[in-house]
Amino acid sequence: MCGPTTIVCLLSATASRLIADSTHALDYAWLMHRHHLAILLLLGAQVVVAGSLTAQAAATPVVITVTDPSGAGIAGAQIRVIPGPASGSSKSVTDAKGQFAAELAPGGHALFVSAQGFKSAAIHIEVNAGKEIQGIAARLDLAPSGSATVWPTPVEPSVFVSAFPYHKDTTFTSADLKSMPRIAATVHNPHSNADETYSGVRLAEILAKVGAPLADEFRGIAVSNYVEVTGCDGYSAAFSLAEVDPSFHSGEIIVADTMNGKPLDAKSGPFKIVVTEDKRPARWVRNLATIVLK
Repeated sequence: MCGPTTIVCLLSATASRLIADSTHALDYAWLMHRHHLAILLLLGAQVVVAGSLTAQAAATPVVITVTDPSGAGIAGAQIRVIPGPASGSSKSVTDAKGQFAAELAPGGHALFVSAQGFKSAAIHIEVNAGKEIQGIAARLDLAPSGSATVWPTPVEPSVFVSAFPYHKDTTFTSADLKSMPRIAATVHNPHSNADETYSGVRLAEILAKVGAPLADEFRGIAVSNYVEVTGCDGYSAAFSLAEVDPSFHSGEIIVADTMNGKPLDAKSGPFKIVVTEDKRPARWVRNLATIVLK
């Protein structure tokens, strides 16, 4: 039998061991917590640095200089670039020298410039990849000026597309359209009093290829844009860009090349605009020749 003194000693020793063990466990847990936290901070720093370096490598420094017809810089000119700069707002103003500095991703951009007392300008610019500063000049005229539009004569079934200043004028051939995502739609034609199934490419898909401001870019000045489609006979129709953008408006506007599984005939084809939501086919442009974003 253990006496009271012995029991107290045993309990005291046991308590001391438990406290020591608990202290070691807490110390170990704290050390592991600090270790894991340090690893997470290090990884986070690496991700931030890598992302920063990638962004810096992808952007090209540019200086946009806006001048009047005499070559003098225009201070306070409104500048908007689409797609916008790598950082900051896509809209700004020129400084006292008529200049605006930004970092832009390599590729095509639309540049819109306006200033009080001058005619607004829309310019397509191409930004080159590199670290050297690229100069871009934009001149604003005091009075309206322009020249007639000359459409190129196609040598094969094709559609001429103009989306200035978002992209250079280009042509889509039958092969180009067949390689793009296709859809089909069945509509009722009141002229023939029959249901007709057309297949082709969304007008939005074609405009997206030439940098039109659709989806997330459809805002600001883009809301006033519209598309004019014209047939070989000169008949034309217009659609707001909102109607064309499937992320903004329901229904389909199709550049069709087949009807009921067969190529369009000479009366309608080779391409035809078909609008699924129109109650009358007045905007179904036959023998489609040009698509112009305005």
